[in-house]
Amino acid sequence: MLVIQHNELMREAPVGAFSFRKLFFAADHRLRAGYRVAIFFLLWGFGPAVVHSVLERTLLRFDSPQWLWWQSVALNVVRLVIILLMAWWTARIIDRRPLADYGFHFSATWWLDFGFGVLLGTALMALVFLTAWLAGWVVVVETWRRDPPEMAFALAFLAPLVLYLVVAIAEELLTRGNQIVNLTEGFSPQGYVSAVLAAWIISSIIFGLLHIFNPHATWVSITNLTLMGFMFGLGFVLTGELALPIGLHLTWNLVQGNFYGFPVSGKMQYGTTLVAIQDRGPLVWTGGAFGPEAGLLGILATAAGMIAIIAWVKWRYGDLSLRRIRVKTMTPGACSDRQHSTMRTRRQV
Repeated sequence: MLVIQHNELMREAPVGAFSFRKLFFAADHRLRAGYRVAIFFLLWGFGPAVVHSVLERTLLRFDSPQWLWWQSVALNVVRLVIILLMAWWTARIIDRRPLADYGFHFSATWWLDFGFGVLLGTALMALVFLTAWLAGWVVVVETWRRDPPEMAFALAFLAPLVLYLVVAIAEELLTRGNQIVNLTEGFSPQGYVSAVLAAWIISSIIFGLLHIFNPHATWVSITNLTLMGFMFGLGFVLTGELALPIGLHLTWNLVQGNFYGFPVSGKMQYGTTLVAIQDRGPLVWTGGAFGPEAGLLGILATAAGMIAIIAWVKWRYGDLSLRRIRVKTMTPGACSDRQHSTMRTRRQV
């Protein structure tokens, strides 16, 4: 009888003793997925901002247009370096995984997917511009506009190119690479496919909300950006890599703002653009001061982009599997990391 009571106490003690720990730590002894996502989100948001503030007040205190141009390029490069360092630290120390598992397994296929994303973003924004121009909703008022005006166009164009490359890498790393991978692990008890879908949806909503304080933002524009986040996420959940979404995100923004002169998420980043336009179209179609992302043209481009991504992945990989994401399993009896990170079925490059 005494032995039974002793065993009962031994079984009950760990429950109370470790209940607080279980609030923060998962069965694999890592922080729970929500905390891991929150830590990187805070580092991603505040780390570069602090460094920018220090540099702008010390080393980069210039007022001339050309110096401001160089300063903006330098700050964006610094921002990217800081984000990548913080992503590496988060992956190794907090997530306990290689940074590559966020979607940076570089290979010929990775770069081919990146190239497809670049071409797709260029084609989608060309379609948006041509539709608006043919409908008479936009009027071309200038070509080869430079900012600053005294700078050669190719050099002036470097600033928005660097900006949107940094934006594409940073935002895809945050909302697709870090969030979808970790949230998929967090929802794993619901089943792998359900976990991926939940992570995909939540990360897309977060992507939309990241733009809530942008100029001219409305709930319509935030909803549309959530759908666009779903499009970027599609490229990640089907390939397990950030190549396609980074390439698509890069030219979606760059071509929209600095080829065709549309506002990008409510902002006009630099005045350098191949075509400067005047928007005269209906707000519901063109998105007005927020840009096409707040209008039906942006939604139609998003739908076309998702169809193109599905067709590309089906052709290149042979299927539409959601099991290419590198995740760690945390449920007893579940398949191993290698099994969950199914090797790709693809045509040879």
